[in-house]
Amino acid sequence: MSDSQSSSSTGSPHTVSDVMTHTVVAVGREAPFKEIVELLGQWKVSAVPVLAGEGRVIGVVSEADLLPKGEFRDVDDQVADRDGDPAERSKALGLTAGELMSSPAVTVHPNATLSEAARIMARRRVKRLPVVDTIGLLQGVVSRGDLLKVFLRPDEEIADEVRRSVLTQLPIITPVTVAVAEGVVTLGGSLPDRGLVPVLARAVRAVEGVVDVRIDLVHR
Repeated sequence: MSDSQSSSSTGSPHTVSDVMTHTVVAVGREAPFKEIVELLGQWKVSAVPVLAGEGRVIGVVSEADLLPKGEFRDVDDQVADRDGDPAERSKALGLTAGELMSSPAVTVHPNATLSEAARIMARRRVKRLPVVDTIGLLQGVVSRGDLLKVFLRPDEEIADEVRRSVLTQLPIITPVTVAVAEGVVTLGGSLPDRGLVPVLARAVRAVEGVVDVRIDLVHR
């Protein structure tokens, strides 16, 4: 299996499908502990989806799921049963992916926005999300690194999108200038209404790849 990357051929990468890895390493429910460790090292990933049937994601085995095996290795069984966390103790005794996995898996759909995926990762404290379709079949994986790729967009590409998709939607008669350096957007010119400033700033921040927005506008 290969670990090829997908990229949006034109325009801004707005959804998970634009940045996710399409072909990923995964395991079945019966995959043994050692095989999982070997796969994580071979593919340099921190977790693998666990699949059933025709590719439905039923769980995820991460490094955190495997570590209890080492944690309880030199601990007396009675002490571990008395003082250890029952869930961690169960992981320590697990021998297969089905026994080790965290289930149900935390997943995301291909049409989710990059912001939605980032919020899920932060809220659930995971580094990678299996990407699944409406019936739970694996489509790919998106990682923290994939979500950061959007900040590699060229400055001029960001400026073009701000002019095309933001400024044309606002009731502005006088021209507003757009300059982008290292992802930081600076807006210049004049506005007829001071109340448009937060609206404009919010819309510009929503453009993929924008690091920050600086306002240098005169209010008429």
